[in-house]
Amino acid sequence: MPESTWTVAEPQKLTFDEPVTALKVRIVDGVINVVGTDEPTARLEVSGIDGPPLIVTQRDGVLTVAYEDLPWQGLLTWLDRRSSRRSAAVSLAVPAGAAVEVGVIGADAVVSGIRGRTELRGISGDSTLVGLDGVVRAETVSGGLEAQNVTGDLRFQSVSGDLTVVDGAGTSVRAESVTGHMVLDLDTSPRPTDIRLTSVSGAIAIRLPHPADAKVEANTASGTVSNAFEDLRVGGQWGAKKITGTLGAGTGKLKATTVSGSIALLRRPPAQDESHDSEPTGKVL
Repeated sequence: MPESTWTVAEPQKLTFDEPVTALKVRIVDGVINVVGTDEPTARLEVSGIDGPPLIVTQRDGVLTVAYEDLPWQGLLTWLDRRSSRRSAAVSLAVPAGAAVEVGVIGADAVVSGIRGRTELRGISGDSTLVGLDGVVRAETVSGGLEAQNVTGDLRFQSVSGDLTVVDGAGTSVRAESVTGHMVLDLDTSPRPTDIRLTSVSGAIAIRLPHPADAKVEANTASGTVSNAFEDLRVGGQWGAKKITGTLGAGTGKLKATTVSGSIALLRRPPAQDESHDSEPTGKVL
């Protein structure tokens, strides 16, 4: 199939007749909003653009919306040597089963309703993922990530960006950060989960379903720990503290490690009682 190309230098809307199986977007500043639909084709709206034009291409089911000088490889180290101002506000509706790649520098991103694989790279700017069913890979320098109702496996790497997981229902979460904080609210019952979190100085807080099912190992070299589960043990010496033990049958795994950050293990209220009063307060050590 021949490649079709459009140059977008001003606000406009485009509708694509050919089916779309993959989306690749790379923008600087502004905002990108991607939503999954039941349609086999895609729609694009650029509601604002400042600076160089966006180049839109479609070939063999792959739709690309990007600046000509902003490659996917090396995006996290990209510098605009000409220092020209650029910004774009982009909205895309694509088939929910499409694979999605989003690269942002200083831009905020929202991706929702996608069942295919989602990959995100960003230097700064916050990203929000809502209702994703496929595998999620996210890598940022300082941008934060919020994942809401994400049921696919989640991988997150950042230098200083924070990770927030709301109503997380995926079977696997792995996250690494240097100074970023991690807050996970998990609703994975009754499925076992594999949660592995690592930070140098960022705080880690995890709220688990009740009853929970996991083998737990949480360690901090100099931070405080808080534990809301009677079946877990808190120990350690010389400033280092750890929380260990088994919840339920122990078929899942929870491992959290930080050097100087704090660790808190909290408990969700039972499903039949979602009142905040039913959640016990963990003892801080």
